[in-house]
Amino acid sequence: METKNYSSSMSDFILLGLSSNPHLQKPLFAVFFIMYLVTLVGNALIILAIHSDARLHTPMYFFLSNLSFMDICFTTAIVPKMLVNLHSETKSISYVGCLVQMYFFMAFGNTDSYLLASMAIDRLVAICNPLHYDMAMSPRLCLLLLLGSCTISHLHSVLGVLLVSHMSFCASHIIKHFFCDTQPVVKLSCSDTTSSQMVVMTETLAVIATPFLCILFSYLRIIVTVLRVPSVAGKWKAFSTCGSHLSVVVLFYGSIIYVYFRPLSMYSAVKDRVATVMYTIVTPMLNPFIYSLRNKDMKRGFRKLKDRIHS
Repeated sequence: METKNYSSSMSDFILLGLSSNPHLQKPLFAVFFIMYLVTLVGNALIILAIHSDARLHTPMYFFLSNLSFMDICFTTAIVPKMLVNLHSETKSISYVGCLVQMYFFMAFGNTDSYLLASMAIDRLVAICNPLHYDMAMSPRLCLLLLLGSCTISHLHSVLGVLLVSHMSFCASHIIKHFFCDTQPVVKLSCSDTTSSQMVVMTETLAVIATPFLCILFSYLRIIVTVLRVPSVAGKWKAFSTCGSHLSVVVLFYGSIIYVYFRPLSMYSAVKDRVATVMYTIVTPMLNPFIYSLRNKDMKRGFRKLKDRIHS
């Protein structure tokens, strides 16, 4: 039997999507189209509210506005193509298009994780060293943290895409996913991917674990500091400033750890697709609600934005 080689220069991939059931395509399209619109509008409102209120021009809200922007970019790298495929019979994506999607998915996703780490550092300084907060979290440091987050993330994406681009794909070119994620694409390769997997796993571990460990260390320090506060009201006030951030961290990292920190042999298409939906679509959609529902500063920012629109 002849083995058809889909080389890196000429082949299209087929994205199976969330379900191959034709009766679910329209309901899935409606659900994810609404979720995408909510993500765009919600995160755009966060950015506009922060920029419209001078009292929100602080390090915490600087990182939050950039996180909202990255969430818009992150979902836009995935959802529009998924919606097109839900409306199409071919469900194809070009080889180059697949690599481009993979690049931006990794770049924006990793930038998200580094911004969450920057926000954890901000909370650490605010709670553990409040007297030196303005000096420690200077505009220069905030900008450096943002630039560092973007630089590391894009370098990681370049390495990941270069490794995949040197692989050969034989016979099957059907990706059992709704976008070009690294593991389902590598799974299709007929090349010896052992060394590539080791490099990707090691480098991914370093890139993802670094901000995660930074967040973990920050919250351990915060917990130790808050436990020393004598009053219950004081403890609650300190912890309440971290609640929104901690909720997003749990949602984001919980699903990422489940999907990526396992050997390729343990890859499960169905379970991983569900977990991936959590951090690629659900978490960016929920972020504006998590950060604004119980946040008096953000509510004031929204009111100021509303007044500006109606004035």
